[in-house]
Amino acid sequence: MTVATGFELHRARGPFNAAFFSVMGPYIEWNVRHHKRRVYADLPATVVEIGSGVGANLRYLRPGSTLVAVEPNEPMHGRLRAAAERRGVRLDLRARTAESTGLPSGSADAVISSLVLCTVTDPAEVLAEIRRVLRPGGTFRFVEHVAAPDGTPTRTLQRLLRRPWAWTFEGCSCERDLAARLRGAGFARVDLTPYRLHSPFITFNTQIAGVAEV
Repeated sequence: MTVATGFELHRARGPFNAAFFSVMGPYIEWNVRHHKRRVYADLPATVVEIGSGVGANLRYLRPGSTLVAVEPNEPMHGRLRAAAERRGVRLDLRARTAESTGLPSGSADAVISSLVLCTVTDPAEVLAEIRRVLRPGGTFRFVEHVAAPDGTPTRTLQRLLRRPWAWTFEGCSCERDLAARLRGAGFARVDLTPYRLHSPFITFNTQIAGVAEV
């Protein structure tokens, strides 16, 4: 939930989200760590990340690696730079949106995201951009939160909280079927696993993790 692609950042929300994820990041990470370890295993020396936020995923890169971080929320940049320095990761920071990374076509072996596709204005456009920058055989590795099944109490709560949740978290939607969007995005192969967290953030608890290959 770190990128507000196509969504103008409110002056108060950018700093709020930077502070929120700095404080709550360890808690969120504890809940999703097993899934991230699986899909982020054996990342290459250079990785592109959309929505790097304050650097939650730096721990999955080897020291000496390079992270090309696409992060338009400038209040997060200082924390991201500090985290990269602590982890020994070279940072190539781009204050751009996920729809328009500015990266050359076929230039990346791996793109990663976590809790980002919920915030972008057009997930299909972002997935097309990810496919564009990946080399043949490259992978998109993701951990995202998704809509709960229709008719469930969680889905009802997601609908009820849709507007305040989106306002607070820079356009984040609780109601996207991202699994279907990933399968329909033109990747050669998509392997994903649905799962549920057990946390107080109930609207956020239905998630998927996986790998899509070009």
